[in-house]
Amino acid sequence: MRMQKRYGKIETGGEFTEKEIIRAERNSGVVSSKVREIQMQNYLRKKELKERRENDLREGLRLYKNAKYEEALEKFESVLGTKPEPDEAAVASYNVACCYSKLNQIQAVLSTLEEALKSGFEDFKRIRTDPDLANARASPEFDPLLKRFDESFINENAINAIKSIFGIFNKKKL
Repeated sequence: MRMQKRYGKIETGGEFTEKEIIRAERNSGVVSSKVREIQMQNYLRKKELKERRENDLREGLRLYKNAKYEEALEKFESVLGTKPEPDEAAVASYNVACCYSKLNQIQAVLSTLEEALKSGFEDFKRIRTDPDLANARASPEFDPLLKRFDESFINENAINAIKSIFGIFNKKKL
């Protein structure tokens, strides 16, 4: 058998690996039973991981409520270790920050809180009022961190820029 690969390379003979066969089938638009089987296995694996993450989140919350912060931290960290969906990552990261706060590890709180915000956690009112984060709020780094992610609807810098623009126009008229 003689096949031409991309970029004009010609390969003669030899067996194709399973991965090459699947790629060729996918590229040709043909979906064999082998490809369907692999797709089903991938789907089931993803579904199983999602269920495990949900269980770990629930278990972590239960442990947290029972003041077992280190054990809860392990559960939340295990969720983050399995490539969670963005919303799962945001919730797990926020809970990790709360655990670190209860363990009085302020730098870890700020770091994980930043990760939660990067993942899409947007409940800024909760962050500012949650009693579990009280000791982190006392840190001088807390407010600048939140301000990076929670800009008010009317940004002060934008207002000052607009004022300066209109100030320039007013000066030219005079």
